[in-house]
Amino acid sequence: MTLADGRRVRARLVVGADGRGSLCRKDAGIALVGGSYDQTAIAVTVEHEFPHHGVAVEMFLPSGPFAMLPLTGNRTSIVWSDKSEAVPHYMGLDEAAFTAELQARIGDWLGAVRPIGGRYSFPLSWQHAQRYIDRRLALISETIHAMHPIAGQGLNMGLRDLAALAEVIVDAWRLGLDVGSAATLERYQRWRRFDNVSLLGVTDGLTRLFSNDIAPLKVARGLGLAAVNSAPLMPLKKLFMRHAMGIVGELPRLVRGEPL
Repeated sequence: MTLADGRRVRARLVVGADGRGSLCRKDAGIALVGGSYDQTAIAVTVEHEFPHHGVAVEMFLPSGPFAMLPLTGNRTSIVWSDKSEAVPHYMGLDEAAFTAELQARIGDWLGAVRPIGGRYSFPLSWQHAQRYIDRRLALISETIHAMHPIAGQGLNMGLRDLAALAEVIVDAWRLGLDVGSAATLERYQRWRRFDNVSLLGVTDGLTRLFSNDIAPLKVARGLGLAAVNSAPLMPLKKLFMRHAMGIVGELPRLVRGEPL
Protein backbone atom coordinates (compact mmCIF):
# COMPACT_ATOMS: atom_id res chain seq x y z
CA MET A 1 0.00 0.00 0.00
CA THR A 2 1.36 3.44 -0.95
CA LEU A 3 0.48 6.36 1.36
CA ALA A 4 -0.13 9.95 0.27
CA ASP A 5 3.39 10.97 1.34
CA GLY A 6 4.96 8.23 -0.78
CA ARG A 7 5.71 5.76 2.00
CA ARG A 8 4.86 2.12 1.33
CA VAL A 9 3.32 -0.21 3.93
CA ARG A 10 3.40 -4.01 3.68
CA ALA A 11 1.34 -6.40 5.83
CA ARG A 12 0.11 -9.97 5.74
CA LEU A 13 -3.43 -8.83 6.46
CA VAL A 14 -5.45 -5.61 6.22
CA VAL A 15 -8.56 -5.25 8.39
CA GLY A 16 -11.14 -2.89 6.92
CA ALA A 17 -12.96 -1.13 9.76
CA ASP A 18 -13.71 2.18 8.05
CA GLY A 19 -17.51 2.23 8.24
CA ARG A 20 -20.42 2.27 5.83
CA GLY A 21 -18.56 4.12 3.09
CA SER A 22 -15.49 1.85 3.43
CA LEU A 23 -12.67 2.64 1.01
CA CYS A 24 -11.23 -0.83 1.72
CA ARG A 25 -14.44 -2.45 0.52
CA LYS A 26 -14.71 -0.22 -2.54
CA ASP A 27 -11.08 -0.74 -3.54
CA ALA A 28 -11.63 -4.52 -3.34
CA GLY A 29 -14.67 -4.22 -5.62
CA ILE A 30 -17.00 -5.81 -3.07
CA ALA A 31 -20.63 -5.00 -3.88
CA LEU A 32 -23.45 -4.19 -1.45
CA VAL A 33 -27.13 -5.01 -1.28
CA GLY A 34 -29.43 -2.82 0.78
CA GLY A 35 -32.39 -0.52 1.01
CA SER A 36 -33.91 2.51 2.73
CA TYR A 37 -36.61 2.64 5.42
CA ASP A 38 -37.82 6.18 4.63
CA GLN A 39 -37.04 6.94 8.26
CA THR A 40 -34.51 9.26 9.88
CA ALA A 41 -33.16 8.92 13.41
CA ILE A 42 -32.79 11.82 15.83
CA ALA A 43 -30.12 11.18 18.44
CA VAL A 44 -29.99 13.22 21.63
CA THR A 45 -28.93 12.79 25.25
CA VAL A 46 -31.21 13.97 28.04
CA GLU A 47 -30.79 14.62 31.73
CA HIS A 48 -33.76 13.68 33.89
CA GLU A 49 -35.15 14.20 37.36
CA PHE A 50 -35.48 10.58 38.50
CA PRO A 51 -32.95 7.70 38.19
CA HIS A 52 -33.41 5.19 35.36
CA HIS A 53 -32.12 2.25 37.46
CA GLY A 54 -30.36 0.89 34.39
CA VAL A 55 -33.63 0.26 32.54
CA ALA A 56 -33.67 0.47 28.73
CA VAL A 57 -36.99 1.08 27.00
CA GLU A 58 -38.04 0.84 23.35
CA MET A 59 -41.47 1.95 22.20
CA PHE A 60 -42.75 0.91 18.77
CA LEU A 61 -44.67 3.86 17.35
CA PRO A 62 -46.33 3.92 13.89
CA SER A 63 -43.76 6.45 12.65
CA GLY A 64 -40.81 4.39 13.98
CA PRO A 65 -39.19 3.08 17.18
CA PHE A 66 -38.35 5.38 20.09
CA ALA A 67 -35.49 3.97 22.17
CA MET A 68 -34.19 5.08 25.58
CA LEU A 69 -30.76 3.73 26.55
CA PRO A 70 -29.46 4.38 30.09
CA LEU A 71 -26.15 6.18 30.59
CA THR A 72 -24.22 6.98 33.75
CA GLY A 73 -25.95 9.19 36.32
CA ASN A 74 -29.39 10.60 35.55
CA ARG A 75 -28.75 10.61 31.82
CA THR A 76 -30.33 8.67 28.97
CA SER A 77 -29.48 8.41 25.29
CA ILE A 78 -32.48 8.80 22.98
CA VAL A 79 -32.69 7.37 19.46
CA TRP A 80 -35.95 8.63 18.00
CA SER A 81 -36.83 7.20 14.57
CA ASP A 82 -39.50 9.00 12.57
CA LYS A 83 -40.72 9.49 9.02
CA SER A 84 -38.00 11.27 7.07
CA GLU A 85 -40.33 14.07 5.94
CA ALA A 86 -41.20 14.90 9.56
CA VAL A 87 -37.66 15.08 10.96
CA PRO A 88 -36.68 18.54 9.58
CA HIS A 89 -39.63 19.97 11.54
CA TYR A 90 -38.47 18.40 14.80
CA MET A 91 -34.84 19.33 14.21
CA GLY A 92 -35.87 22.95 13.61
CA LEU A 93 -37.85 23.35 16.85
CA ASP A 94 -36.54 25.64 19.54
CA GLU A 95 -35.29 24.05 22.76
CA ALA A 96 -38.58 24.40 24.67
CA ALA A 97 -40.72 22.91 21.89
CA PHE A 98 -38.25 20.09 21.23
CA THR A 99 -38.13 19.26 24.94
CA ALA A 100 -41.93 19.15 25.03
CA GLU A 101 -41.95 16.65 22.13
CA LEU A 102 -39.43 14.45 23.95
CA GLN A 103 -41.33 14.65 27.23
CA ALA A 104 -44.58 13.63 25.53
CA ARG A 105 -42.92 10.48 24.15
CA ILE A 106 -40.89 9.60 27.25
CA GLY A 107 -43.73 10.15 29.70
CA ASP A 108 -43.25 11.01 33.37
CA TRP A 109 -41.40 7.93 34.68
CA LEU A 110 -38.09 9.82 34.51
CA GLY A 111 -39.58 13.09 35.70
CA ALA A 112 -38.71 16.30 33.89
CA VAL A 113 -36.19 15.85 31.05
CA ARG A 114 -33.71 18.29 29.52
CA PRO A 115 -31.71 17.75 26.29
CA ILE A 116 -27.95 18.18 26.65
CA GLY A 117 -25.12 18.20 24.13
CA GLY A 118 -27.06 18.98 20.96
CA ARG A 119 -29.23 16.90 18.63
CA TYR A 120 -28.22 14.98 15.51
CA SER A 121 -30.05 13.23 12.69
CA PHE A 122 -29.12 10.54 10.17
CA PRO A 123 -31.11 8.58 7.55
CA LEU A 124 -31.87 4.93 8.29
CA SER A 125 -31.14 2.11 5.88
CA TRP A 126 -29.72 -1.40 5.76
CA GLN A 127 -26.84 -2.82 3.76
CA HIS A 128 -24.87 -6.03 3.53
CA ALA A 129 -21.65 -6.83 1.70
CA GLN A 130 -21.70 -9.73 -0.75
CA ARG A 131 -18.27 -10.78 0.53
CA TYR A 132 -16.45 -10.15 3.82
CA ILE A 133 -12.98 -10.91 2.50
CA ASP A 134 -10.65 -10.38 -0.42
CA ARG A 135 -6.97 -11.08 -1.05
CA ARG A 136 -5.35 -10.42 2.36
CA LEU A 137 -8.33 -8.27 3.38
CA ALA A 138 -10.98 -8.88 6.05
CA LEU A 139 -13.89 -6.51 6.62
CA ILE A 140 -15.65 -6.08 9.97
CA SER A 141 -18.58 -4.22 11.51
CA GLU A 142 -20.29 -1.52 9.41
CA THR A 143 -18.00 -2.13 6.45
CA ILE A 144 -20.03 -5.33 5.88
CA HIS A 145 -23.38 -4.68 7.56
CA ALA A 146 -25.52 -1.78 8.67
CA MET A 147 -29.04 -1.97 10.01
CA HIS A 148 -31.92 -0.11 11.57
CA PRO A 149 -31.11 0.72 15.22
CA ILE A 150 -34.20 -1.19 16.40
CA ALA A 151 -33.18 -3.51 19.28
CA GLY A 152 -29.66 -1.99 19.25
CA GLN A 153 -27.97 -4.97 17.59
CA GLY A 154 -25.51 -3.19 15.30
CA LEU A 155 -22.85 -2.77 17.99
CA ASN A 156 -23.25 -6.38 19.16
CA MET A 157 -22.74 -7.66 15.62
CA GLY A 158 -19.65 -5.53 15.12
CA LEU A 159 -18.09 -6.72 18.36
CA ARG A 160 -18.72 -10.35 17.43
CA ASP A 161 -17.11 -9.75 14.02
CA LEU A 162 -14.02 -8.37 15.69
CA ALA A 163 -13.84 -11.15 18.30
CA ALA A 164 -14.27 -13.88 15.65
CA LEU A 165 -11.60 -12.41 13.39
CA ALA A 166 -9.17 -12.07 16.32
CA GLU A 167 -9.76 -15.70 17.26
CA VAL A 168 -9.25 -16.96 13.72
CA ILE A 169 -6.02 -14.97 13.36
CA VAL A 170 -4.61 -16.11 16.72
CA ASP A 171 -5.49 -19.76 16.05
CA ALA A 172 -3.79 -19.62 12.63
CA TRP A 173 -0.69 -17.95 14.09
CA ARG A 174 -0.36 -20.58 16.83
CA LEU A 175 -0.41 -23.31 14.19
CA GLY A 176 2.24 -21.53 12.16
CA LEU A 177 -0.19 -20.76 9.35
CA ASP A 178 -0.44 -17.61 7.25
CA VAL A 179 -2.87 -15.28 9.06
CA GLY A 180 -3.83 -13.60 5.79
CA SER A 181 -4.32 -16.73 3.69
CA ALA A 182 -7.54 -17.47 1.85
CA ALA A 183 -8.21 -20.50 4.07
CA THR A 184 -7.87 -18.45 7.27
CA LEU A 185 -10.13 -15.67 6.02
CA GLU A 186 -12.72 -18.11 4.64
CA ARG A 187 -13.14 -19.50 8.15
CA TYR A 188 -13.92 -16.01 9.44
CA GLN A 189 -16.41 -15.36 6.63
CA ARG A 190 -18.28 -18.65 7.14
CA TRP A 191 -18.45 -18.07 10.89
CA ARG A 192 -19.91 -14.58 10.74
CA ARG A 193 -22.15 -14.61 7.66
CA PHE A 194 -25.04 -16.66 9.10
CA ASP A 195 -25.27 -14.62 12.31
CA ASN A 196 -25.14 -11.31 10.47
CA VAL A 197 -27.66 -12.26 7.77
CA SER A 198 -30.05 -13.69 10.39
CA LEU A 199 -30.01 -10.57 12.53
CA LEU A 200 -30.34 -8.29 9.51
CA GLY A 201 -33.47 -10.24 8.55
CA VAL A 202 -34.90 -10.07 12.07
CA THR A 203 -34.32 -6.34 12.50
CA ASP A 204 -35.68 -5.60 9.02
CA GLY A 205 -38.81 -7.66 9.72
CA LEU A 206 -39.39 -6.02 13.12
CA THR A 207 -38.98 -2.56 11.64
CA ARG A 208 -41.51 -3.20 8.89
CA LEU A 209 -43.92 -4.97 11.27
CA PHE A 210 -43.99 -2.25 13.92
CA SER A 211 -43.45 0.92 11.87
CA ASN A 212 -46.99 1.18 10.54
CA ASP A 213 -50.54 1.75 11.73
CA ILE A 214 -52.41 -0.87 9.67
CA ALA A 215 -55.29 -2.19 11.81
CA PRO A 216 -54.90 -5.97 11.13
CA LEU A 217 -51.18 -5.78 11.83
CA LYS A 218 -51.82 -3.90 15.08
CA VAL A 219 -54.08 -6.72 16.24
CA ALA A 220 -51.58 -9.40 15.18
CA ARG A 221 -48.75 -7.56 16.96
CA GLY A 222 -50.72 -7.39 20.17
CA LEU A 223 -51.68 -11.05 20.09
CA GLY A 224 -48.14 -12.12 19.26
CA LEU A 225 -46.55 -10.10 22.05
CA ALA A 226 -49.12 -11.30 24.56
CA ALA A 227 -48.47 -14.91 23.53
CA VAL A 228 -44.70 -14.58 23.86
CA ASN A 229 -45.17 -13.03 27.31
CA SER A 230 -47.42 -15.86 28.51
CA ALA A 231 -46.21 -18.63 30.83
CA PRO A 232 -46.37 -21.50 28.25
CA LEU A 233 -44.13 -19.56 25.87
CA MET A 234 -41.79 -18.08 28.48
CA PRO A 235 -38.83 -20.11 27.07
CA LEU A 236 -39.42 -18.35 23.73
CA LYS A 237 -39.31 -14.98 25.47
CA LYS A 238 -36.03 -15.95 27.14
CA LEU A 239 -34.64 -16.98 23.75
CA PHE A 240 -35.55 -13.54 22.34
CA MET A 241 -33.81 -11.92 25.31
CA ARG A 242 -30.67 -14.02 24.78
CA HIS A 243 -30.61 -13.00 21.10
CA ALA A 244 -30.94 -9.33 22.11
CA MET A 245 -27.99 -9.73 24.50
CA GLY A 246 -25.91 -11.38 21.75
CA ILE A 247 -25.33 -14.65 23.62
CA VAL A 248 -26.84 -17.15 21.18
CA GLY A 249 -24.95 -19.24 18.62
CA GLU A 250 -21.26 -20.05 18.25
CA LEU A 251 -19.72 -17.23 20.25
CA PRO A 252 -16.04 -16.27 19.98
CA ARG A 253 -13.92 -16.79 23.08
CA LEU A 254 -13.59 -13.06 23.76
CA VAL A 255 -17.40 -12.67 23.75
CA ARG A 256 -17.64 -15.54 26.25
CA GLY A 257 -15.14 -13.73 28.48
CA GLU A 258 -12.34 -16.19 27.77
CA PRO A 259 -8.77 -15.31 26.74
CA LEU A 260 -7.56 -15.93 23.22
